[in-house]
Parts: sequence; structure tokens; C-alpha cells
Amino acid sequence: MEKECQEMLKDITAKFKVCRKAISAMGDETGQLILLTLLEGDFNGIRVGEITAKTYLSRPAVSHHLKILKETEIVNIRREGTKNYYYLDSKESQWETLTELINLIFTGIQHVSKDDSRKE
Repeated sequence: MEKECQEMLKDITAKFKVCRKAISAMGDETGQLILLTLLEGDFNGIRVGEITAKTYLSRPAVSHHLKILKETEIVNIRREGTKNYYYLDSKESQWETLTELINLIFTGIQHVSKDDSRKE
């Protein structure tokens, strides 16, 4: 049982390392506001100007945070000529990794809870 817990903890630690930048980016209030704005969109993408108008953030702030979200594979970009459209893409690997991390943590909590209830 202890070996199983150690393996699970090792997996969680590894996933945290992979997701660290994405978690940090999503922890930022401005990043969250941009993500919420993208979620409200039609998933074909939104241009920086539209995000700026909806969030009342400055264009440089939006561009900066979109760059971070893009680098962490949370947001994707589609280009049409000179126009860039930002969107959330379920195919981006970071979303899968974040989901795996959350599921591992949840499984670990359930495992520990079962162990604690047996001790009582």
C-alpha cells in the first residue's frame, strides 16, 4: 500500500512540474479574465481588439497575457492573412496534462481518505 502511495506521489510531482507554468498562468487574474472571454466566444477565435473591448484591459496587457497562455499551450492561435484569432483548443496537450494532474490528485485524496477511515 505504501509503495502504491509513493508511486502516485511521484506521478503527481512529475505532472506538477510539467504543468507549473500553465497553473501559474491560469492563477493570474488577467489570464483568467482572458480565458473566460475566450470561453464566451464561438471557438473560432477572437482577435486581440475584441478581447480588449470585452475585458477593458489595455492592448499590450492582453497581448502579453495571450503570449503567456500560448506558450503554456493553454491557448492556440489561428492566422488568416494578417489577422490572428486566439481560441481554446481541446486538442492542446496541456489541457490533457492538467486534467490528468487533477485526476491523480483526486484519486490520491480518495485513497488517503479510505486509509484514514480504516484507522478510526
